[in-house]
Amino acid sequence: MRHAPYACILIAGACLFASSAWAAPTLSSGIIDDLKGLEARLKSGEHAAVEAEATRQAERLAGGNASDRWARALYLQLAANAEVRRGNVQAAVAHLATARGIRGVEPAQADRWLRQEAGLRARLGETERARELLGDWFGRHDGDTEAHWLMAQLQAESSRWEQAADWSQRALAGDASPSQQRLGLAATALQRAGRQEAALAVLERQLAGAEDDPQAWRRAAGLAQRMGDPGRAVALWETAWRRGILSGADDLMQRIRLHLAAGTPARAAEILSRALEEGSLDDSLENRRLLAEAWQAARGRDRALIAWHKVAERGDAAEDWLRLGQLAVEWDRLELAREALQRARQGGATEASDWLASLPENEGETSGNQVSGEADS
Repeated sequence: MRHAPYACILIAGACLFASSAWAAPTLSSGIIDDLKGLEARLKSGEHAAVEAEATRQAERLAGGNASDRWARALYLQLAANAEVRRGNVQAAVAHLATARGIRGVEPAQADRWLRQEAGLRARLGETERARELLGDWFGRHDGDTEAHWLMAQLQAESSRWEQAADWSQRALAGDASPSQQRLGLAATALQRAGRQEAALAVLERQLAGAEDDPQAWRRAAGLAQRMGDPGRAVALWETAWRRGILSGADDLMQRIRLHLAAGTPARAAEILSRALEEGSLDDSLENRRLLAEAWQAARGRDRALIAWHKVAERGDAAEDWLRLGQLAVEWDRLELAREALQRARQGGATEASDWLASLPENEGETSGNQVSGEADS
């Protein structure tokens, strides 16, 4: 995230001399007319010619009296304006730095140029120098929202996350409609600074304009989950899924896992069952095992036993037969338990023998019906 959003601000702010050039010391009528003429030519697009003439005049006035020095500073500002419009930001920075350093320039005007120089240096990627200059300026000014955002950006680029978070919150307080980029900056700074609740609030605010940005929704849900709020995470994910912002097998699987984490395993099982039936997810042993685990967590006894039976039959792993047998014992399905535990013992699960030994004899069993029917999908 670079500083392009600030470019128009810097350029517009550079044209300040029309309202301040006539402050003390007094300028001659000839200088005033020349400055006005150059400004008009600048507005008409004669950028290269204005830069050349303004630079020539500034050089001519070097070493003069107070009036000459003031005129020189204004010519340098004009040259800087022209260079910005030509895309020569480095040259513009040099002109502004020279102008604000001229002896006799009013402090208020020097500060305006200081702020503009800080913004231009930010555009050049001179982060540390830009932050130093802007910090100097903030020492004498409260600043506005644009300046607050710029300082937040500069602090973030230096990985000074606490300061970036502070400036972001200051900027947010004064910005009624921050851009998606600025909300993203604030969320990152707040998250890196450990202010997770504030970061999530900003991310949720960002989502209002993120209908075409699935990553923003994933990020918000992920942060909610890391904060220990899986219910909030799954609510965000479901909203994005219903709107079609999230889609595909990976997002579908994460939707299922979020429901499991949020304590809604029956919903997870229903979604997974439908996905397997429709072919939205691979009908793999791994996914079948996840379905069985979901129904088990939901205490859907019949569906869980059917699902585990399918897993055990497909994989024929001793640990799956053992798990099925243990569940069947717990849920008083003794005939199924005996079958599953015998298969587990045959597969090498040594503890299956102890489970089998704990079962009552066949005679008198009344609750040992076999699993019948099909699990959902």
